[in-house]
Formats: sequence, C-alpha cells, structure tokens
Amino acid sequence: MALPVRQQAKYWGIAAVVFFAALWGLGNVILPFIVGGAIAYFLDPVADRLERTGLSRPTATAVISIIALIIFILLALLIVPMLVRQLVQLVNAAPTIFSELQGFLTAKFPSLMDDQSVVRETLVSIGKTIQSRGGELASGLLSSALSVINAVVFIVVVPVVAFYLLLDWDNMVARIDGLLPLDHRETVRGLARDIDRVLAGFVRGQVSVCLILGTFYSVALMLAGLDFGLIVGAIAGIITFIPYIGALIGGALAIGLAFFQFWGDWVSIGIVAGIFAVGQFLEGNIITPKLVGQSVGLHPVWLLFALSAFGTVFGFVGMLVAVPVAAAIGVLARFAISQYLGSRLYRGLDTDKAD
Repeated sequence: MALPVRQQAKYWGIAAVVFFAALWGLGNVILPFIVGGAIAYFLDPVADRLERTGLSRPTATAVISIIALIIFILLALLIVPMLVRQLVQLVNAAPTIFSELQGFLTAKFPSLMDDQSVVRETLVSIGKTIQSRGGELASGLLSSALSVINAVVFIVVVPVVAFYLLLDWDNMVARIDGLLPLDHRETVRGLARDIDRVLAGFVRGQVSVCLILGTFYSVALMLAGLDFGLIVGAIAGIITFIPYIGALIGGALAIGLAFFQFWGDWVSIGIVAGIFAVGQFLEGNIITPKLVGQSVGLHPVWLLFALSAFGTVFGFVGMLVAVPVAAAIGVLARFAISQYLGSRLYRGLDTDKAD
C-alpha cells in the first residue's frame, strides 16, 4: 500500500532540502561534475546514434571524445583569444563611439546637447563608465572565474567526468529506474520523460540553435567588414535562447556599430541589417522548428526568473542547474494542476454524486 500523501511530501521535501543544502555548501566543488554531467547529457543522443550504426558504446564514446578534443583545441587556439581581444577593443572604443554620437546629435539637434542637457550628461556618463568599468568587468569576470575554480583541475576533471558518465549513461539510467518506488514507478517515469523532453528540447535543441546562429552572425558580420563582428555575433548567439531578445540586442549593437564605422555607406549598413533579418528568418522557419520543435514547455520569463534567482542564491553553479531545476518544477507544477483538476477539491461533491 502506498504511503500517505503527507508522508510522501515529507520525504520528498527532505530530499529537496538536502539537494539545495549540498548545492549551497559544495557549489564550487561539484561544479566540474555538473558541467561534465551536462556535457554527457548533451552528447548521449550522439553516442546512441553511433551505437545504432554498429559501434560499441566505448568506441562511440572514444570517437566523440576525440572530436570534442580537436574542437576544444581549435577554440582555445583560434576563437577564444580573438573573442577576448575584440571584447577589450570594443570596451576601449566605447568612449570614442559615444563622442561621435554626441557630435552627431550636437550637429543635428543642438538644443538637446547644450551644457545643461540631460542627453549630453547621460552620454558623457555612459562613455566614462564603460571606459573605466568595462575593461575591469571583462577582466574581472575572467579572473573571478579562474579564482573560484582551479583552472587546471577544472580543465582536467570535466572531460574525465563527461567521458565516464557518457560511457555509463544507459547503465546509470537503468539502475536509477530500478530504484524507483514500485507504487509510483509509472508516474515517476512519466514525469521523468516529460522533464527529459523539456530539457532535450531546450538544452540540446536551444544550445544547438545558439551555436548555429552565433556562428552564422559572427562569420557573416566579419565577412561584411564589421570591426567587432565576432564578439557581436557571439553575444547575439548566446542570448538567442530568449525569443527575439538575442536578435534585437545583437542587431541593435551591430547596426549601431555599422553606423559608426560605415556612416554614409548605406550599402554596408544595409548588409549588416540584412544579416540579422536572414538570421531571424532561418531561426524562425528552419533552425528552431527543426531542432527545438513547437514548444518545450519552458517559458522565457520563467527561465529568466530561475536564472536570476538561482544565480543570486547559489552563484555560478546555481545558474548552471537553474535550467534543469526550472524544467523539473514546470513539469511537476503541470502535473499538480492536472491532479487538482481531477480532484474532489476542484470538482466538488456534486460532481461525485452526478458520476
């Protein structure tokens, strides 16, 4: 006979408290294992597909690891240094850009740019702030990440954890399935499938969309001759998981830089704007429907709240676990609502008598 609901809630509540306590107390320690687990989860479908071609699980894992190592080396040697360099250059160029904007507004709208103008004071303040704080922020993010995490240990542990988890993923899932409570096994399996569907749609699908669009924007903007094309494309790609926001922010930044760099050359400015128009068409009509599907059940507002809340409480580790926890809470909330709609509390006693 199943345990009473109150006792079940107590045990699941204790498990949740233990989870969050471990996240709070061991955040930096378990970070490499969380990252390694996320990588293994992301690559498990690739390993399964390789197995269906006839490869064994160890061989499939080895093939994936070799390809990932080659990609990592290429990124470390070519892409990352260029991104950092362009980020620093963009921060240093910000005061000049704002000075040019101030001069343009002074020439076109002199009444807005007198000594007492709020617009003028705001532009001057923004330019000085970016120059004084922007580089500090960029270097501070890198230095703080490296100070919190032992870089050498992180780089070594994450691939090892990802390799072994990917190698034993199916066995671990089968073992966990065997430990599910017998009275609720089918219910838990159904909830787990729904959570996996949401995560697969968002994590695997949306991350792939971000990578594809980030690469497209970066390459296209660099070919268009935009000075900071790589970093602008990377920014637009990273925040693509928020519908329309990535394209709006990336497009506004790119077009603003294009006006500064190509002023008077309307063809070049139009090409930069066209790149984001093409990117939006590809995302909405081809890439996202193909990789993510119609809906993954993870609303952007709920996702932003989860990232903000977990990041504030648990730091960087909290931001990493925010997406799976948000997906799980969303699925459990929908399950609870469905149970409520079928309960006597919602339907009332009259419905029972009618039945």
